Amino acid sequence: MKKVRLTINGMPKQFVVGTDRVLLDLLRDDLRLTGTKQSCDRKGQCGACTVIVNGKAVHSCLTKVINLDGAEVITVEGLGTPDNPHLIQEAFVLAGAVQCGYCTPGMIMATKALLDKNPDPDNGEIKQALAHNLCRCTGYVKIIDAVKLAGRFLRGEATPDKVRPDFKDGTLGVSHPRPTAMLKACGLAEFAADIQFQDALEVAVVRSTEHHAVIKSIDTKAAETMPGVIGVMTAKDIKGTNRLKMIFPDQPILCENKVRTLGDPILVVAAETKAQAQAAAAAVTIAYDPLPVMMTPAEAMAEGAVQIHAEFPNVCFRQPQVKGDAEKALAQSAFMVEAEFQTQMNHQAPTEPEACVAYLEGEGEDAQLVVIGRSIDIHTHKAMLQEALGWKNVRYEEAFAGGQFGIKAAITSEGIAAAAALHFRRPIRYIPSLAESMLLTSKRHPFSMKVKLGADKDGRLTAYANDFIVNSGAYETLGIVVITRALQMLSGSYHIPNIKAMGQLVYTNNAAGSVARGAGPPQVAFALESAMDMLAEKMGIDPLEFRRMTSLKPGESVSTGAVIDQWPFEGLCDAIRPHYDRAKKEATAFRDGPVKRGVGIACTAFGIAQPGDEATVDVELDPDDAITIYAAAADPGEGTDSMLTQITAHLMDLPMEKVHLVTRNSDQTTGTGPAAASRITYMVGGALVNALEQMKAAMTEAGVTNYEGLKKAGKPTRYTGKKNVTAGQLDPKTGQGPTFESQVHNIQMAEVEVNTETGEARVIKMTSAVDSGPVINPKNLEGQLEGGMDQGVGYALREEYIHGRTKDWVTFKFPTMKTAFDMEVIIRETPRLKGTLGSTGIGEMTMVSTAPAVTNAIKDACGARIYDLPATPDKIKAALAKEE
Repeated sequence: MKKVRLTINGMPKQFVVGTDRVLLDLLRDDLRLTGTKQSCDRKGQCGACTVIVNGKAVHSCLTKVINLDGAEVITVEGLGTPDNPHLIQEAFVLAGAVQCGYCTPGMIMATKALLDKNPDPDNGEIKQALAHNLCRCTGYVKIIDAVKLAGRFLRGEATPDKVRPDFKDGTLGVSHPRPTAMLKACGLAEFAADIQFQDALEVAVVRSTEHHAVIKSIDTKAAETMPGVIGVMTAKDIKGTNRLKMIFPDQPILCENKVRTLGDPILVVAAETKAQAQAAAAAVTIAYDPLPVMMTPAEAMAEGAVQIHAEFPNVCFRQPQVKGDAEKALAQSAFMVEAEFQTQMNHQAPTEPEACVAYLEGEGEDAQLVVIGRSIDIHTHKAMLQEALGWKNVRYEEAFAGGQFGIKAAITSEGIAAAAALHFRRPIRYIPSLAESMLLTSKRHPFSMKVKLGADKDGRLTAYANDFIVNSGAYETLGIVVITRALQMLSGSYHIPNIKAMGQLVYTNNAAGSVARGAGPPQVAFALESAMDMLAEKMGIDPLEFRRMTSLKPGESVSTGAVIDQWPFEGLCDAIRPHYDRAKKEATAFRDGPVKRGVGIACTAFGIAQPGDEATVDVELDPDDAITIYAAAADPGEGTDSMLTQITAHLMDLPMEKVHLVTRNSDQTTGTGPAAASRITYMVGGALVNALEQMKAAMTEAGVTNYEGLKKAGKPTRYTGKKNVTAGQLDPKTGQGPTFESQVHNIQMAEVEVNTETGEARVIKMTSAVDSGPVINPKNLEGQLEGGMDQGVGYALREEYIHGRTKDWVTFKFPTMKTAFDMEVIIRETPRLKGTLGSTGIGEMTMVSTAPAVTNAIKDACGARIYDLPATPDKIKAALAKEE
């Protein structure tokens, strides 16, 4: 032990520490300075823990306190407060660089260290200084913008007041700062791991080391006698169904007698400290009787394959789609292409690990179980926990969430934390490592697709066939939804009169799949958009022109047979044409030499508001004439808070500070459905408009404009708004039926360089053309598009989750500042017939079309067609060798 004196945020402190104590723990645990985050497993990979020590940005997770005697330390809390922010914090907020906010404190501290030494850095210097700070949300564009804006502020060339939008500029269509952005920029937003309780226990989970096995015995004797251990919990201690039921009741909170995948949870150890719990968990001995391991659908579908779930066959869901006569139309087509495509298992990769805390509020059997986690659907998850745990009095509170991209549509750590709180009757903190989070979370499904696409002699599409098999992994979760959505959007942007498809969902012993940004369409779009380019090449038609001439038109039907009434896709083709022509011309300069440049496009018509969707929102006029919105509309970074606030301020002619949000507590909010499927603006925004219209109508009828007037007139001050979409399902035999109420249209254009000697592909620029109706907040829209492009390029070129081998951000190949590329956004604003003030959502659609745009660009550059994602250098070299 050694006494160490530090100055932290200007305050002198002294500590007696051991040789292993790191600065991150001292800041978070001893001083409660929780703005400093941990994403990676103390490997210096993520930068979320960045602070400044003696003027230099350091990773506090690697910095030993014993070596810091006399040092000056600055954390994000030492820069400023929401009432008196630092200019760098102002810049991040005003530039739109704050989305989920988990990486923001580390980014801000790295920025301060840079600007203190170099107040006017160029892009290269910014990328170098922030190279080790990871962000999943933004694509880094707005972060670079924020650093540059902060430099302007510090150099006195601009001020926040001159940059900040004024309410006089309007409410809608203006990039007003997000209501929660400054809280995040100051490190004061509480994420689950930041929440502490008096008398809390820490838990560790013993997870399966086998992919498929019967549990023969569990020996906990050694663990139960170790220091600090309070006890252990197994499946028999859970009083409810012990099943996290999304659609099928197939996933246990704790496995009873069988494990179905590596990392399946078996036992929980609770102790006074996390280190004690982990040590005891390591002392538990489990004996297994191994069963055959089937990691692929082919193995699980083989004759005589062991059934993974006794209650469900390995092929647990099938859905055909038949429109017209595809086989006849393909046989008669003048042109036809045929290929097999494969997409990889992918991790959604939010930067925050899967933390959750839980406690009992009250005493005895009447106590309320309070679960604080990262759900994007708190009412559904509350109901799931009630059934699984056998405890009805549950409140779910949503903490701030460090991104999600679909991963939080499923319950992850909450089942463990909640069950432990009930069993041990103590507050519980379950803070998994990144490696454990990767094991326990659901992933983007791999698809295997056999495709045929035909056209007539005039270049009009005739028929499309896609037989696809989906690796569900060990549990179904929401795989049925993924297949359904893939079929609902199977025909993309195009008029294809004849369709034949079959989607099959197959249990394996791989990691469980669930929804991920786009949830099905990104996989089938990779096949369709690749086939569109292949067919265009075969016919000698320009790829962009081919897409324009085959566009669906109002009055025609999508693959489900549903006739659409609005389809502003051709206008996007016209909007991107000058950019496409410019890029194609520039690419011709790279004909000679090993580095070739190509241009690729891909498109999507992404459906929003599926049949039967519904949302409810309450609004209340407060005594001070402010308006409070009550709705469980999660905001893990998309900008829901901006949308709700700006629409309300616009319709009610209020300053935005007079709009208050209550969105994170299941006891206080209406059920709005999940913050997924890009539905929040359209569905929840639509319900909000409905509620506000009722309030305005009551004011008009009473001839008043304020709370006091409504009360005197005997009118309610609280109104419930609803948005409902006509219900309907796909026919189980034909896949025909209703489609989404609205679509957002998108064209992605990738400019890619390929080194034909090494096989390395590098994106130079992505251009995203989008029509989602009138824009509510331009910077929020751009941020979603830029983040989606970055995530989509990672999916196209690098990212692949391999169960048991992908354990951190390096092995996942997380996109960094070094892999960032130029981006441009083209916006058209065709009002939607039933949209929220004409608007719809955009959160997912760039993910759908980015990967095929990149692989189409690789083909254009060097002639190598990639059929199996990701397009790694070895695959590109192999494809080039086949072309020789």
